Amino acid sequence: MLETSDIRKGLRIEMDGDPYIVIEFQFVKPGKGTAFTRTKVRNLINGAVIDRTFKSGEKLQAADTEERSMQYIYCDGNYHFLDSNSFEQISLESTLVGDNTYYLTENMNVDISFYKGRPIGLSLPNFVILEVTETAPGEKGNTVTGALKPALVTTGYSLNVPLFINEGDHLKVDTRNGEYVERVKSQS
Repeated sequence: MLETSDIRKGLRIEMDGDPYIVIEFQFVKPGKGTAFTRTKVRNLINGAVIDRTFKSGEKLQAADTEERSMQYIYCDGNYHFLDSNSFEQISLESTLVGDNTYYLTENMNVDISFYKGRPIGLSLPNFVILEVTETAPGEKGNTVTGALKPALVTTGYSLNVPLFINEGDHLKVDTRNGEYVERVKSQS
């Protein structure tokens, strides 16, 4: 059992039979009455975000979740992952993968969250390297303006990149916001 003093960002708790993760919290000590903690929590199964207030001293149930590092293998409508320790394969529906599909490349290691033994979602590394498959020809110079152009990468994701990027270039992309970070040398 957890107490309200244990609440912090990233804490996983169970409420109403579902696992939640604390996104934001604020401890409040009013002039009158008892102190409380105001939180924003996200349901790990359906993604709904709710506000919840906990009184000081209230007991919280820790969520029965586990994170396992797995390797992405392939997609055939469902996304298939391999546990490199036990060689167990699992598949996730596209609804669980969501927008993460834009960053998944074969053999990528990801963290898959399980709730009571059932997969409920995945976490990607903060940055991935993707190859540009389609973009307008690169231009030298003209970098002072910070102008951008659209580029399509191998996973089918489209993002804005600087004018000097060419087809075949490898880009470092931030998976948290989907933005271009930098061009990287080819990994051959």
